[in-house]
Amino acid sequence: IPARGGTATLARPPTGLRYSALLGERLGKPSLPAHMPERPCIAEKFLLRQMPRTDCPAFFHNKIQLMKLILPLIALALLAAPFVRAEEKALFNGKDLTGWKGQPEFWSVKDGTLTGQTTKETPVKENTFLIWDGQVSDFELTFQYKIVDANGEAKGFGNSGVQYRSKVVKPEYSVVAGYQADFEVGKNYSGILYEERGRGILAQRGQKVVIKNTEKDPNDPKAKPFKIEVTGEVGKSDEIQAAIKPADWNEYRVVAKGDHLQHFINGHQTVDVTDETAEGAKSGILALQLHAGQPMTVQFKAIKLKELK
Repeated sequence: IPARGGTATLARPPTGLRYSALLGERLGKPSLPAHMPERPCIAEKFLLRQMPRTDCPAFFHNKIQLMKLILPLIALALLAAPFVRAEEKALFNGKDLTGWKGQPEFWSVKDGTLTGQTTKETPVKENTFLIWDGQVSDFELTFQYKIVDANGEAKGFGNSGVQYRSKVVKPEYSVVAGYQADFEVGKNYSGILYEERGRGILAQRGQKVVIKNTEKDPNDPKAKPFKIEVTGEVGKSDEIQAAIKPADWNEYRVVAKGDHLQHFINGHQTVDVTDETAEGAKSGILALQLHAGQPMTVQFKAIKLKELK
């Protein structure tokens, strides 16, 4: 490239940006000014700024190659994001009781399910539980359950549930106390929030409630140090019950985050509870209930836990 005046010439074959300079002359585009130094790198940068990008094949080629590299990475990141957030963990291997502890006379694995069963020969003295070897705080739990009476039907007795944020109160008989996502053979309690060995029923099916601390009346022996305020509803109890399949498999979901607790059966929300009391547990164990009473069978499978941040 001459120092002053003259026309820009190329010492190498006209490729890339150098091609743009030559093309610029032929198309009447800006060429190098007279004071431009004889340094190719500076000349190329000048031409890249001055010339329309449509005149620069190298620019388009490099941009296309870059997009070909970036777009698959973006797509991969978007596809992977839900799996990174989920961190879902299976709590039952479908083969044995690994990770679970309970009274061996009542619990076993049958047909790939965790099975709790009582008979006339082996009755339960009091509610007993199969306890998972772990702790939960804020989480989402999903599982499938099937509960039947002594005859394998949905006509007689059968009551169970899943304890969460609970504690062991009698280890020798695997007895647990705390929040329970209830379900049964009957038509009244499936989906409610019950507190085992505690405050009893905290939310009936279909209710949205807030539980608050209150001072206990010393003159009332039945007074409680808390009150339950029904603030709304999440559905009609009979409609929720109609969606539950008797003597068949149903899906239960429990979501607990802070003081907010929610239950769902087969996609229908059954309760919505905000427990503002100091007594409301924020962490604890998971356990499966086998209720005292007449012979019955309860089965669980597809038990999956997702921790919430």
